Amino acid sequence: MSRLWRAAVCLVLGLACTARGGASRPREFAGERAFGYLSQQMQFGPRIPGTPGHERTGDWILAHLRATADTVAVQGFTHVTRRGATLHLRNFFARFRPAATDRVLMLAHWDTRPRADQSANLGQQRLPVPGANDGASGVALLLGLADVLKTKPPAVGVDLLFVDGEDYGNFATDSNDVLIGSRYFAGHTRRCSPCCSTWSRTRTSSSTTKATRRRSRRKWWTGCGGSPPTWATAEFSCPA
Repeated sequence: MSRLWRAAVCLVLGLACTARGGASRPREFAGERAFGYLSQQMQFGPRIPGTPGHERTGDWILAHLRATADTVAVQGFTHVTRRGATLHLRNFFARFRPAATDRVLMLAHWDTRPRADQSANLGQQRLPVPGANDGASGVALLLGLADVLKTKPPAVGVDLLFVDGEDYGNFATDSNDVLIGSRYFAGHTRRCSPCCSTWSRTRTSSSTTKATRRRSRRKWWTGCGGSPPTWATAEFSCPA
């Protein structure tokens, strides 16, 4: 078993044990708080792309990740469906220990299906899916994990990916309008260097002056062989 695989297993098992916990041991993963994250998503309503509930939920997830992760990248993009609808979507990519080379990636989708077309109740098949389990539970788990990783940094790098547009289309008949965010992330994510990571953390520090940030940027990118490429100057273009 590789070192990275062992680290991933220990991380998952550790979370499971602390979630169950006991009276004599403090819990690192707060199950009740994570369930509150699920409830909050339900209060936003269905998270269908293009709806107010979807927009509010995305803003809420982003705010939480910015408060917990070392770096956060946002992939904003559009997708045109087979029927000609234009969807404005966002992936959120949070990293802990971004300079570490050994990494574990965990992901969940945060959107919900426009219709409950698989429901056994014919009267509900045209209604939106509430998404308590299919969507909100995975997001709540990862947000709870982000809380833990902020308090106790992991032994390896950990990436939390929240993908959009997972459940919009029909998995059985058309692959164009499903797994949209996952496919976009896989096709558009660059591997950034550790020096970019260090510069990213330096420039986001509230206590760092503009002059210091400029010097840090020149220093680290000189170590990387020159000036930063144009795609690395955007706010969220360099998540590593």
